[in-house]
Order: sequence, then structure tokens, then C-alpha cells
Amino acid sequence: MKLQGKKIAILLENNYYEPEIWYYQRRFEEEGAEVHFVTRMWDQPVLRFKGQEHRIPFDVHESFEDMDDETLRGFSAIIVPSGMVADHLRYTENIHQLPPATQFLKQAFAEPNIIKGIICHGMWLAAPAPELVRGRKVVVHNNLLGDVRNMGADYVDQDIVVDGDLVTARTAEHYHLFARRIINLIAARDSIGKAQALEQEPAFCGWES
Repeated sequence: MKLQGKKIAILLENNYYEPEIWYYQRRFEEEGAEVHFVTRMWDQPVLRFKGQEHRIPFDVHESFEDMDDETLRGFSAIIVPSGMVADHLRYTENIHQLPPATQFLKQAFAEPNIIKGIICHGMWLAAPAPELVRGRKVVVHNNLLGDVRNMGADYVDQDIVVDGDLVTARTAEHYHLFARRIINLIAARDSIGKAQALEQEPAFCGWES
């Protein structure tokens, strides 16, 4: 299992794309990861969201709002899914302040060891903070092409684009390729980290007498 001991957080809200979310839940767990679905809880112990296609309910119990940097660093990846999730999450009561979910995304972007995954219309969540993707290679749904260019991103016409710690995907239908790339990136980083740790270990010089 490539992700044994790793944690992945997935943002969720109403009108999520059911096949995508179900796939993440099962596929990441299949690789040994601990999967957390997080949202803005609005001071509620649990929120029930409904899917976009079949209105199937999904309960979320965890909030990103009170997540400190130390807790955040415990995650290997933060994923913004497709559908209308990002549009719901980018709501803010105060137009002079960033939406709490966008602020959380900024918090994650400040941590280069965390992979940020944004698929399809998930890029809407970064729109209030365009500096997050300015100058970076990305792909989005065709409908958001003008948006990302206005945000200063470098649009790449591919289904999956990797730019360092940022992974983007064109549409919701590419969720399997998107998840696979994230899995492989986490595994590769883990292997590099282990190799570097071995290089730093003191050399064995023989038995002590």
C-alpha cells in the first residue's frame, strides 16, 4: 500500500459529484491512507450534503476552520473536488474578507510539503486569491479558461497537469487519473524522504570491542 500512514483531506459541500467522491474515499483508503472530509461546519456537529447527480446524502463531521498549521502539516494532500463544491465554499459574509475556505487553501499553499489537488471547477475556490496560481501551470474545465488566464496562471492543454506541489485536472471525469497522480506523487516524495534520511545516517564502522 503506497499511502500507509498518510492522511488526505477532501473539501466537501452540496452538489458534489458522487462518483468522484466515492472513488476518492475507496481508492485512497485502498492504498492505506486515512481520508478526512472537511467543510465549514457553521457551528454544527454534523452537516449533510447531497450529491449533484442523484442527491445522495453524505455526512461531514470535520471542520477546516479551526485547523492549525501543525495539524495541517499532518496531511499529505488537500483536495478541492469538482461540481459546485468550490462555489458553495467560496461564500463569505464579509466581502472585505476572504472566504474561510479560500483562507484554508492559502494556508495549505504555504506548505510546500502538502500536495494541493484541484480538479475541474474546483479552481473557483482559488479565484478570490489569484496569487496562489499566478505563474503556475494548470488545467481547468474549458468553461474556466478565461478565469485562470485572468488569474495569471499558465494554462496547459492536458488532462492532468503537475506543477511542483500543485496537481490540476481538466474535468470531473478525470478523477481516476487525478487520484492516481496524487497517489504516485505522495509515494515518490515518501521514497525520496526515506532515501535522504538513510544518507544522513552515520556510517557503520564495525563492531565495538
